[in-house]
Parts: sequence; structure tokens; C-alpha cells
Amino acid sequence: MEGKQIFEHPFCRQLTQSREQADANTRRRVKANDPVAMREMGMSLCDEEDFEAAIEYWTKAAGLGDIEAHYQLSDLYNDGLSVEADIKMEVYHLEEAAIGGHSIARHDLGVVELNFGRKERAAKHFIIAANLGNKESIEELMTLYTTGVVTKEDSLDC
Repeated sequence: MEGKQIFEHPFCRQLTQSREQADANTRRRVKANDPVAMREMGMSLCDEEDFEAAIEYWTKAAGLGDIEAHYQLSDLYNDGLSVEADIKMEVYHLEEAAIGGHSIARHDLGVVELNFGRKERAAKHFIIAANLGNKESIEELMTLYTTGVVTKEDSLDC
């Protein structure tokens, strides 16, 4: 085994022997409509800066309920990478990811609400995200507490 690089692969119970084998396993899982494999394929394509292909895989994965794929799509719509920046699409994908329990997406929804001046709605998102363990949301809640938007009773929820 000397000289060969061994790769761990998320879809295998064993270590694979080569990158080619790992990629072949991912392609098999994609053909079987595995949303995690589709998300991972999208991540690889994004790393290669092939954003259009990444969008296709993430859209398929999101359609199959993958919350991380929704979150990745929200980032693309926020940044305007290979798609026109679109706050409605960004928020849609953030909401889908947040509903699935994605704490960062929930936090980001709070930031969006804060940017629109809806501090009470932002606080609700931050409380949920804080309960999911998001430290940035706890910091946002502390700021909202010092400005009087969040009360001590509200902060006890997290």
C-alpha cells in the first residue's frame, strides 16, 4: 500500500484506495438520487468554480429535501455567483434550510430581518438559532437586549 493515497469517502464504510474509486462511488450515488451525493458533487464543482453545474446538483438535492443544499443555494443567490443576486430566492432557500433545523440559515434569516429593520422578527430567528447552538445569534441577542428589543424574559427562551 506504500505510495498509494487512501481517501475517506462519505458513502463508504471502508476506506477507498484511490480518488477515482471515491469519485465513482459518488457518481453511483448521484445516479441513485442520493441528495447527499448530489450536494457533495455540487460542493466539488463549486470548488472548481463551475457554479452553473453546482447549482444544478444543489437544486436537485434541495428538491429531495437536503437542507445543506438549500443553504448553499441561498449563498449563491446572496453573492450573485452564476445567478443574479435575488433576495427572494435567497430567503426562500434560507427558510427551507431553517425549517429543516439549519442553525446558520436561521441566524441568516435573523440578519435579513434586521437589515429590513424588523428587529422583533430578527430576535425570534436569533432565539431559535441560539437554541440550536448558534453562538453568533447569542451575540446578536445580547446586542438586541442592550438596545431594549429583547427582554430578559425573551432571552430566557434560549
